[in-house]
This record gives sequence, structure tokens and C-alpha cells, in this order.
Amino acid sequence: MTATTDGPTTTSATGTFAADWQAWHAQHERNLAAPHGFLAITGLHWLDAEPQRFDGVPGTWHTGSDGVVVRLDRGEELAVDGVALTREHTFAGIPERGGRNATYGDTVLEVAKRGGHDILRPRRPDHPLLTAFRGTPSFAPEPRWVVPGRFVRFAEPRPTTVGAAVEGLEHVYDALGSIEFTLDGEALALTAFGGYGERLLVLFTDATSGVTTYAANRVLLVDVPGQDGAVTLDFNRATNLPCAYTAFATCPLPPAENRLPVAIEAGEQIPYEQR
Repeated sequence: MTATTDGPTTTSATGTFAADWQAWHAQHERNLAAPHGFLAITGLHWLDAEPQRFDGVPGTWHTGSDGVVVRLDRGEELAVDGVALTREHTFAGIPERGGRNATYGDTVLEVAKRGGHDILRPRRPDHPLLTAFRGTPSFAPEPRWVVPGRFVRFAEPRPTTVGAAVEGLEHVYDALGSIEFTLDGEALALTAFGGYGERLLVLFTDATSGVTTYAANRVLLVDVPGQDGAVTLDFNRATNLPCAYTAFATCPLPPAENRLPVAIEAGEQIPYEQR
């Protein structure tokens, strides 16, 4: 009787777990494949004090004293928040990792700051990388990869410099603490970054990186813990950053201490586009 009762209960729980993961991953891929998402980026243009023009992009662009400046010639059009721009416009006050969008036709121009540099990235819904996207291969979700941990908060945030997918670029994140956990009897820890509202950002690699998963990085978002520091690491929800799909991304790399020596056979794998 016990075996009969436990069997269906376990099967039901496993089915619910898998269904929840499928729903989450489907939404994640819809976000990735949005008409003006990262798969729609057609170029990465670095701005400086010298005015520049770019193919297919209205205006002349440069970095001014108060922010990115665009100068439009007669007949050129751009809009921000539905308001047509005048002959010259300054995108002022864009913070690190922030951005503003301008539009023309069905194209979105992302004006952003990454690693202290101003960038311009056009996004088009007809970009071949987007139109040919067929999803991301992933490991089948398994409850064993849902791991309890303990968040040990630092006395103060620690500004931490990490590399980037773009050679020579660096990012600075505030490390808020370390997540300690045990996997298959091995004590491990991951540095967690803040700045993501009610969640911590964890960048990591592991023994699958470059074999079955993307070599440079994967990311895991973890709910901010309560007073007891308890957290849950659901590695089934480890995802690729945009640099796994496109060369036009500036994604951060994990800090050295987040290169795990174990194989995390969970979450997203190497995209089809990189195989």
C-alpha cells in the first residue's frame, strides 16, 4: 500500500516540477525572441567625441559633455517615447548598464553605456538571427539541481571588476555577499552581485562550460534571502547571457571564485547558433 501511494504522489510532484520549469523557460525564450530583443541587434557601435555615421542609421552620433548627441540632417527622423526629435538631441544622464531607446520605422536604436563607454545598437525584427531562432537546448529539469544555500552578506558591498565578452572591456558590480552550499558532498561558494531588485545575480562557469554549456558564462538569479540567510539555487534555471547568441553583446564574465570545479548538468546548454 505504501509503495502504491508514494509512487503516484512522487510522479505527480515530478510532473508539476517539470511543468513549472517548462512554463518558465517558454516565457524566458519569448522574452529573448521579442521583436526588439537581443536577437534583433544588428550591430554594436562604439561612440566617442568624433561624430560618426553608421549604415542604415539616421543622424551623426558622438559623445558630448552631457551625454550622447545625435544630429539629424533635413529629412532624417527619429523619435523618443513617441516624440519626434529636433535637429539635435542629447541623451543625457544614462547610467552605467542603463540605456534609452530611439525609434525610426520598425527599428529601435538602443543608446547605452557599458564599461564606461557609450554605445549604439540598432535592433530590427527582421534580423536573421531572430527570425531563424528555434529555441535553446537545455538539460531536462531535475529536482536534484534545486540546492539549498546560505547567503553570507559582506559588511559592505564590494565593488568587483570583472571581464567582458568584448575584449578589453571591464564591468564593475557590487558584490553583496557569498552563497555557500554543498553539492554531492563538496562545499562550494558563489559570489553574488546586487542591483537586481529583489534578486541576486550570480555569474558562473562549471565543468560543463565549453563542453555542453556556453564556455564564457551562465547566469542564475536568486531571491534575496530573509534574516536567516537561507536561499535556494535552482540550477535548472541557469540561463545563457546574450553573448552566447550574438557578438554584439557586452556581457560580464564571472569572477574567478565563481568558476566551479563540478559539473552542473542543468539549465541551458550551448545555443544551436554556436554549434
